[in-house]
Amino acid sequence: MIARWNRFIGLFRRTEPGDSLAVARIACGLCVLWTIGSMVSAGLVQVLWLDAAHGGYRERVGVNWLVALLGGPEPAVVWTLVIGGLLGGAALVAGIAGRVAALVAGQALTALVFLNSQAAGSYDLMLTNALWILVLSRSTATLSLACRLRRGAWRSAVEVPAWPRYLLLIQLVAIYFSTGIQKLSNCWTPAGGFSALYYILQQPSWQRGDMRWIAHVYPLTQFGTALAWIWELTCPLLLLAVYFRATPNRTGRLRRLFARIHYIPVFVAIGVTMHLLTWLLM
Repeated sequence: MIARWNRFIGLFRRTEPGDSLAVARIACGLCVLWTIGSMVSAGLVQVLWLDAAHGGYRERVGVNWLVALLGGPEPAVVWTLVIGGLLGGAALVAGIAGRVAALVAGQALTALVFLNSQAAGSYDLMLTNALWILVLSRSTATLSLACRLRRGAWRSAVEVPAWPRYLLLIQLVAIYFSTGIQKLSNCWTPAGGFSALYYILQQPSWQRGDMRWIAHVYPLTQFGTALAWIWELTCPLLLLAVYFRATPNRTGRLRRLFARIHYIPVFVAIGVTMHLLTWLLM
């Protein structure tokens, strides 16, 4: 029991190059800029995040502790949060004041999302969770302006704790696996002919434009439905694949199989393709 506990504690002592965490920092910063910036560019800040008295479509908006502390959902307060969130996101991308930038971006985004739950989604919660992990990590050790100022180079070989990346990975797996097991409609299964994606693309609330042409490539939508569903259900295998990669000196048939099929690159390729197609079509 003590040995297992020591191995568990040892996970928090492991270090690794900071490139992966830096890429996660940049990605989170870009997501913050996109989430808040898209509202600004579309002129929706007033409509979605202010109440009817200030030009919004809702009689009342939600107020979290930060909005209340700043004086309530007034235009000046909301725009302060918008600007703070954008500055925090930009600082994350640039890699300066990493912990502070993540804290500012995360709290600003949380407060804005709380104003109108109808204009938010689970992806906002996922992003704020990731930002909290960045608050507790050394995400600017490399690929950052901070690294450039400290060492005269954009990259550094200095190692950082590995546990923040582990937490991000576990969160990723939990999200996709739970999404897979919640697909209860038979349209996602062989019983429904893997027809879910086709029907989704025929719904005006989801499609970017006229999708009647999808009927001519219906088998491709069946393949996409099956692949997305299986990819999500088998997502926990990613943790096993990462463990195999971290312990290359051990042997076993399953390890050899994962190495032969290049599981991690294939997993990433499917995930990226799935999200790009979602963005293009929906």
